[in-house]
Amino acid sequence: MAPSSPPQTPPSAVVIVLLLLFSTALLCESRLSLDYYSKTCPSFTKIMQDTITNKQITSPTTAAGTLRLFFHDCLPNGCDGSILISSTAFNKAERDADINLSLPGDPFDLIVRAKTALELACPNTVSCSDILAVATRDLVTMLGGPYYNVYLGRKDSRVSSASSLEGKLPKPTMSMSQLINLFSSSGFTVQEMVALSGAHTIGFSHCKEFSSNISNDTHYNPRFAQALKQACSGFPNNPTLSVFNDIMTPNKFDNLYYQNLPKGLGLLESDHGLYGDPRTKPFVELYARDQNKFFQDFAKAMQKLSVYGIKTGRRGEIRHRMCKSFQGY
Repeated sequence: MAPSSPPQTPPSAVVIVLLLLFSTALLCESRLSLDYYSKTCPSFTKIMQDTITNKQITSPTTAAGTLRLFFHDCLPNGCDGSILISSTAFNKAERDADINLSLPGDPFDLIVRAKTALELACPNTVSCSDILAVATRDLVTMLGGPYYNVYLGRKDSRVSSASSLEGKLPKPTMSMSQLINLFSSSGFTVQEMVALSGAHTIGFSHCKEFSSNISNDTHYNPRFAQALKQACSGFPNNPTLSVFNDIMTPNKFDNLYYQNLPKGLGLLESDHGLYGDPRTKPFVELYARDQNKFFQDFAKAMQKLSVYGIKTGRRGEIRHRMCKSFQGY
């Protein structure tokens, strides 16, 4: 009798096994974790801390600029580093959209410095979007703000388009209903929006963003309005003129931003709107009297924002060219 041949696996079963293995690989590749680089780049945390500390010491406005850069990257289309991509002759990237032209250079320089150091230590390993997320958290903490966990493993976007930002970033002239709808469309509640607005406790705004409202908006403290007029008197000839968002403690992350609003010391029209609208006023009052509650809610909202619309697995890439790569067209 001829020996029996081994049983053959049906082709359909082979396909199923391969699909399961592929799906498992994608799941593992897509999973974010706090220690994502512990094995692939053990020096990640130290390199980030050293780079951030050195940059902030030499350029104290870096923290506020990085926080703003993070918002402008994440809120429109997710935290994918698309704000860092340069334009080409065939495409106008996000960073060159009108609303982003006022973004300062220091945060871009910080990301490039961190990426350069990380590429030397761990080539082709750390994404630009992870660098931006960690840098933002660490700088907020350096200025006295709350610490929150940043889950790592994001991938960088391959594309960036200025036209994709339309209506997705808050403007100081927007009504409170427009702002609420904007944040709601990205999955954020009214309270989370008010908590995230506390980022204005640091940083500055250019005179062009509020100077036209100083004489017309009765919410300004009269003495403050007069001081703003003087500070911004030359802005038509010098568009770089700016004023601190929080005139009391501009370089400290605290809750004085909220305490300023009832006193008419808010800078932007949207700041005044937070205190003047019944949907947002209770949260302004809450955070004005309870800094711990503000820190707690800000940290939760930032952690939620940091994973909004992220790209993982094969939906993105590890950008190699100093986070400022040109898109391939």
